[in-house]
Amino acid sequence: MSIKQISVFLENTPGALCAMTGVLANNDIDMRALSMAETKDFGIARIIVDNVYKATTVLKDAGYVHSVTSVLGVAIPDEPGGLNRVLEILSDAGINVEYMYAFLGGKTAEHAYMIFRVESASAASAALTARGIKTVDRDEIENL
Repeated sequence: MSIKQISVFLENTPGALCAMTGVLANNDIDMRALSMAETKDFGIARIIVDNVYKATTVLKDAGYVHSVTSVLGVAIPDEPGGLNRVLEILSDAGINVEYMYAFLGGKTAEHAYMIFRVESASAASAALTARGIKTVDRDEIENL
């Protein structure tokens, strides 16, 4: 189960992130998750949205350089050691985590939710599912 993530390259200047989120807001695109990484000169906003095609189209039309990547959504047991258990399963399966970030969702405290970038989302999903960890797809994220 993979989810499409959009990575948007932004100048590291005041208002750059606001301008990009304004483009999405003005086009009725709902962000479900966001992570921001930066260097001295530029940043990368990683976003999960409700409509990938529309978002990439309006970002392109607005002049933003971006890419689309498959990532994995995981429901982490919201208990001490929950994340560690997920990381142990991935490690045992020989799966490297390139990066990860949390996102909000859910009306109960049973799970925390995270996005993982791994080489093979299908292999990671299979390893986690086999050990009782739930992965989530885009449609499920929309209903959290």
